[in-house]
Amino acid sequence: MAKTKPPKKDLDSYTIRGTNKVVRVGDCVLMRPSETSKLPYVARVEKIEADNRNNIKVRVRWYYRPEESIGGRRQFHGAKELFLSDHYDVQSAHTIEGKCIVHSFKNYTKLDNVGAEDYYCRFEYKAATGAFTPDRVAVYCKCEMPYNPDDLMVQCEGCKDWYHPACVSMTIEEAKKLDHFVCSECASDADIKKNENTFSASPVAYGKKINLRLLSTFTRQMNNQVLLLCAW
Repeated sequence: MAKTKPPKKDLDSYTIRGTNKVVRVGDCVLMRPSETSKLPYVARVEKIEADNRNNIKVRVRWYYRPEESIGGRRQFHGAKELFLSDHYDVQSAHTIEGKCIVHSFKNYTKLDNVGAEDYYCRFEYKAATGAFTPDRVAVYCKCEMPYNPDDLMVQCEGCKDWYHPACVSMTIEEAKKLDHFVCSECASDADIKKNENTFSASPVAYGKKINLRLLSTFTRQMNNQVLLLCAW
């Protein structure tokens, strides 16, 4: 008669080896990669359990970096951007190197200082198909690209759209010195009312929407302002 395996015990927490940092279900963690040259993997802990030999395992849901996704890293992806995937796994708790924080995109843009442990996520990602949720994202500027929080943008006092300095023939240094900015489309409108109190801190609250699709070409349909992005 086959022996039954002893049941596994669910744990409330795990203390990272060599530290006093406590990991609980729902926390985001940095996990040691198989190759030392790679960045640590980022995951969200879904479950912590121990077997009868006290080997501790964690069930995790992986975050993907843009370069790990189908289509790879794009111009609008921030350095600290992650995608919450539908890829689950079970790993030894000993591979956890540290803790981190994965903010919502909106909360990340409000941070005064971004630390090494700060990341953000604005999309969920299906690893098998490369599909994203949500499948629409706001776009800005003449180039009609989504907002990258690493890039400086200036807001037009007229239309309230945001622009990359380079897209309006301006250097970063010139943009930083601006007190007011009016785009070329609004420059001839004599009725513009300058009111600095109406400006938002970042472009997150503004912008048109584009569809994110899994395509092999980069196409813009000018008649309905829908931007189709390659490999999305």
